[in-house]
Amino acid sequence: MWKIILHEPRHIHPFNEPARDLRIQNRPLWVWQRDVLAPYTDREITLQPGQAMPPLEGEILIYRDNLFFDAHYVEAFLQEARKRGRPVRAAFTLENPTFREHMLPLSRSYTQQGEYYLADFWYYPEGLVSEPAEPLVVDMQSREIGYHHVPPYIAKELGDLTFYVPLRSFIAIDSWVHIFVADVVMGLFARGARFEDRLKRDPLFKLRILFKAMLEGKQVLQSSELVKIGRNCVIDPTAVIHGPTTIGDNVTIGAGVVIDNSIIGNNVNISQGCQVLLSVVGDGSFLPFRASLFMTTFMENSTVAQNTCLQLCVVGRNSFIGAGTTFTDFNLLGKPIRARNAEGKLEETPYIVLGGCVGHNVRIGSGFVIYPARTIESDVVLIAREERHIIKTDIRYEDSDHHAYPPGTHRHRRMYPRQDEETDERMGG
Repeated sequence: MWKIILHEPRHIHPFNEPARDLRIQNRPLWVWQRDVLAPYTDREITLQPGQAMPPLEGEILIYRDNLFFDAHYVEAFLQEARKRGRPVRAAFTLENPTFREHMLPLSRSYTQQGEYYLADFWYYPEGLVSEPAEPLVVDMQSREIGYHHVPPYIAKELGDLTFYVPLRSFIAIDSWVHIFVADVVMGLFARGARFEDRLKRDPLFKLRILFKAMLEGKQVLQSSELVKIGRNCVIDPTAVIHGPTTIGDNVTIGAGVVIDNSIIGNNVNISQGCQVLLSVVGDGSFLPFRASLFMTTFMENSTVAQNTCLQLCVVGRNSFIGAGTTFTDFNLLGKPIRARNAEGKLEETPYIVLGGCVGHNVRIGSGFVIYPARTIESDVVLIAREERHIIKTDIRYEDSDHHAYPPGTHRHRRMYPRQDEETDERMGG
């Protein structure tokens, strides 16, 4: 089958980089798409904006490169599409709680057509034809999963902290919040939900897990059926690791570490007393002692220092977050949390709690307090001082502290200029 990839050049704030190059599930999005579609497609063409569609024959799959989808969604979509034998396009409705609560907010990638919201994901059975593609709604098999009840003395009207977790995942990455959704809600939560669903449906699978746990002398969630460990890893025997968890190669995990339902990349060092819960830790990252990640994405080669807590956050590559920094995630005033949408404008979100986002190549000093949904743009340096150790607004590159220092004191190279800026700013100091 042919696949035609439509390139989406728009940059995602605050990373200043297209979605295809950002990491989802610890892989660049374009690599994730390639791997998911590998069983179905063997030839590809990438089209830039404005390029005409080539004349091709046979089965064709067309998609935009800012889409995250998993193998479960693609299998269901193609199975129904081939059954119909006509051109189809992925569609969603507001009756789908996952679409309504997690996919549509902050996005611009869905085209409304009557009751349907159409995504840039098409299937043609016999080459490109002028016949319009009909909407194809795939049951995402959503289920409501909660992890905490907000007591009335904190927020009387807000209720439970819940997500609508799909067993078949699909989302357009238009905002940093969508990276959080793809990694945590549609990634880690969905993986756990599929595991529980299989336990209920498959008695032999349940028996195999119980047998393996007894053979290894471990609790079920700590058995090798649920905790996959790569090569050349050093793990202290006092570390507690619950699955489903995936750990890459050359990983060091220190004493007293707690890891639960997470993805740990290659060449990662997690030191004593750290906690990594429902989080994705990218290749080459370093967590010194007593750092904590909860429902957080950490892209490659980044560091979070001791006594720092990140909850429901996204951190870009090659960034450093200093000791004792806290990303708050709950709006104590009870107002809706606003985040940057696909157009870079603030928009209300459906989330009761939401952390912050740090771009690429960022340096954050010690002792900051960062309010919910605030963003720090790529290439920023923040040094705590009396008049600024609480971050109440988004921080742009122009606000970086390294601009105030004399030339030659420190040269912080700008690596990720904005899309509308000259590329020679990459050499700026």
